[in-house]
Amino acid sequence: MSGPLTGVRVVDLSTVLMGPFATQILGDLGADIIKIESPEGDVTREISPYRNRGMGHMFMSVNRNKRSVVLDLKRDAARDTLMQLIAQADVLVYNIRPQAMARLRLSYEAVREVNPRIIYVGAFGYSQRGPYAARPAYEDLIQGAVGLPFLFQQQGAAQPHYAPINLADRACGQQIASAVSAALYYREKSGKGQRIDIPMFEHMLPLVLGEHLAGAGYAPRVAEPGYARILAKERRPFATQDGYLCVLIYNDKQWRSFFDLLGQTQTLGQDPRFASAAARSQHYAAINALLSAEMRKRTTSEWLALLEEVDIPAQRMNSLEDLLNDPHLAAIGYFTERDHPTEGRIRTMAVPSEWSESTPTYRYHAPQKGQHTREVLQEVGLDQAQIDALIQSGAAQVS
Repeated sequence: MSGPLTGVRVVDLSTVLMGPFATQILGDLGADIIKIESPEGDVTREISPYRNRGMGHMFMSVNRNKRSVVLDLKRDAARDTLMQLIAQADVLVYNIRPQAMARLRLSYEAVREVNPRIIYVGAFGYSQRGPYAARPAYEDLIQGAVGLPFLFQQQGAAQPHYAPINLADRACGQQIASAVSAALYYREKSGKGQRIDIPMFEHMLPLVLGEHLAGAGYAPRVAEPGYARILAKERRPFATQDGYLCVLIYNDKQWRSFFDLLGQTQTLGQDPRFASAAARSQHYAAINALLSAEMRKRTTSEWLALLEEVDIPAQRMNSLEDLLNDPHLAAIGYFTERDHPTEGRIRTMAVPSEWSESTPTYRYHAPQKGQHTREVLQEVGLDQAQIDALIQSGAAQVS
């Protein structure tokens, strides 16, 4: 076994993306993740594409390093069995509304009775201290709540739209994993478990308002909210003769080098609009128009060579296919092909951190539904007859 969280057991009651992404991070770091599924299974099992029903690509991408146990928590016998597992666990993670957990008789108060040291982590839409407490929350709703579609429209999109990734789910998933790790450290020092709430709305606000609170960050405000550089309509990859290039010329030295490269030291290099960071912050439209015009004069490769020579940051705009064939990722072994026992050859991504000690490892493939029910229940202390009775009653299932 390896990983800094080796020996930590997590009961994972989460589904879909945010919670499973978080618990996969914890599993990569060595924790024993017991994924509790309903008889229907996690809904992402059915999201295509897939080779076999029940093992969809989305499920596969956030459920490695876990063991699957199927319990029908609407049945008392299943809930009692879950409580036996919780009694021996370190962490419980869920991502439904707390009101639903209470209906399942799995509130923090109920769980703490069987395990006072438990770290009980809930991830849901909104703080339970405000009027939005009971609102449902999904990725698109939270993006809208924190203003991301509005910002796309402010930047020039014809219509407001969502970010083309599950940004809120994954950002909040990272926060769950961080909170669990910190709570485990606190428990090591104090011996105390605790309840942690991670509301998506409030967590996403620093990601948005960190830049865009802007002048409204002063009281009274000195300007309107919104960071002009990021909202500039021309802020986008620049077209070259044969593709697109991402360029960020940021400090005074880089701008002098760029004007030298253009042979415009005595003209543009003397333009007061570009002379300092303060001046440039008032003229983003002019800056982006200049870069747009210049980038079209050469190929992407030509620009990359020239800009690298004068130490100006630039990056070719990658497609999804480019990422799969990226030479840097190939050199570090970021993608690995593995043989899954039911899904055949699959491509997996590496843990995106590198450790000199306690290296995270790939221990389990994404599991079939109920693959580990017997195994885990035996570890809890149930004998074969008890497990058979649970399965025969429908309270538990195996794959």
